[in-house]
Amino acid sequence: MTDSAQSDKLEAALRKFPPPNYYLHAFYYTWYGNPKFDGKYIHWDHPQLPHWDLKVAQGYPQARHVPPEDIGANFYPSLGAYSSRDPSIIESHMQQLRTAAIGVLVVSWYPPNMSDDNGEPTDDIVPLLMEVAHKYHVKVAFHIEPYKGRDEVNMLTNVKYIIDKYGDHPAFFKYRTNTGKLLPLIYVYDSYLMNSEQWGKLLKHTDSNSIRDTPYDAIFIALLVEEKHKRDILTAGFDGVYTYFATNGFSYGSTQRNWDSLKAFCEDNNLIYILSVGPGYIDTGVRPWNFQNTRNRINGKYYETSLSAALQARPDFIAITSFNEWHEGTQIEMAIPKTGQTVYMDYLPNKPAIYLEITRKWAAIFGGERRKWQD
Repeated sequence: MTDSAQSDKLEAALRKFPPPNYYLHAFYYTWYGNPKFDGKYIHWDHPQLPHWDLKVAQGYPQARHVPPEDIGANFYPSLGAYSSRDPSIIESHMQQLRTAAIGVLVVSWYPPNMSDDNGEPTDDIVPLLMEVAHKYHVKVAFHIEPYKGRDEVNMLTNVKYIIDKYGDHPAFFKYRTNTGKLLPLIYVYDSYLMNSEQWGKLLKHTDSNSIRDTPYDAIFIALLVEEKHKRDILTAGFDGVYTYFATNGFSYGSTQRNWDSLKAFCEDNNLIYILSVGPGYIDTGVRPWNFQNTRNRINGKYYETSLSAALQARPDFIAITSFNEWHEGTQIEMAIPKTGQTVYMDYLPNKPAIYLEITRKWAAIFGGERRKWQD
């Protein structure tokens, strides 16, 4: 096929999708691997983590999962135990994101040569991810994970790295602030692990080493877990908050009845307000003792209730937890029923795409509501 014929074909395919809502984000993980692309299974073979209390830990298994039949998750992906490096998987993920009308994927990010405890480095996947995202008119934002030794000095280095390497790519997500600046939007997971004095050195205009008003300035979004984090986030100089957890009642920030007062706090302090919602939660595949945090999907009702509650609180953005965090059972990615020695949950009686379809419906409602709030 000629290039122009191929791009016509793509344009025709894109017209079938609903328009992307760039105020609707989804947390995206690139830590999965399989033998074909990575030489071995990565993350699908997640160990069952021990409980911190030794007595309790003794009552639960602590083996590693053995993919592809037995994976570290309670649901099973339609695409199987895939590799995040597989170009056809990235392509399929973009199609699923566009089916759901999601405009921005928020990629879990570790600096080059660093990774989470159970994974391998993934920064080298980002260029391909951005290429394919651009083809589908999806934007990419970064979710900086609590990598080993994270402090204000190497945070500066890493933000510079991200902006130097990816900042000019057309898929790199930027947001126009109320002062009219177009800046990258960066989520910082477990931001509370660094104290507000450390953050202040990076984020406060008054500090001589500050990132503010430099070519590396950005909109920094802090994770708000406990109520006391409100003060810390203000003192630290963050630009906004997000709540991440999809478990209503698990933390102050993820508890829906607190969302109105959190909105008032953000408005009073000129902070960007990002609420996270998810379809449910179950992580007993990797934390077999953690059943008290399970939230049943109730065939999509839990998700719709959460989306409805988020809209009531008028956030600036909604961030879905998650597109594909399979270990914690928060994924909206397509899952299939699977039988075998390992017992998996599934989306029945609904179709594998049910959570994409619910997202698409609420993306349109959110878009309409946002326009009303603007008037």
